[in-house]
Amino acid sequence: MLETFNPTTLSNYKKDDTFENLDISSLLSYGNIPSFHKKIADNYMVIKKIYGFQTINSKISVYEKNLLKQYDFDTLENTTINKMNEEIELLKKWSNSLNKKLKSDADAILQIRVKELKFLMGYKYTVVSNELSHGYMALEKYLETVSKYRNNI
Repeated sequence: MLETFNPTTLSNYKKDDTFENLDISSLLSYGNIPSFHKKIADNYMVIKKIYGFQTINSKISVYEKNLLKQYDFDTLENTTINKMNEEIELLKKWSNSLNKKLKSDADAILQIRVKELKFLMGYKYTVVSNELSHGYMALEKYLETVSKYRNNI
């Protein structure tokens, strides 16, 4: 029996292949992007391209860590690419939700994730972090793809 290939299903990709998983991050960014995600992505790209990350060096607070734990999310430095891709899809759904609490929490979690990304990139922590936990790469790829400034800056 022939199985049909669905490119939007994460299970169709090898879990250990970094490049295929990063390609999923690009695919995720093409459907139903909340306007808040675009705004955060644009801000991220401006900071990345113009100011650099050396000026951003704050860690996430205890409250922010607790919000991540509330939804069973690990810190970005301990998140795999596959887990980050799944998280991005959840955050997109939640940001488009009619439930106001879920929507505000999703937007807050995305802001926390970008804050973590800026911290990791600013301190070059990613160079020495766990080789298996490259979730930051998937998040950065998603933000770059969503941003209107990806090629303009």
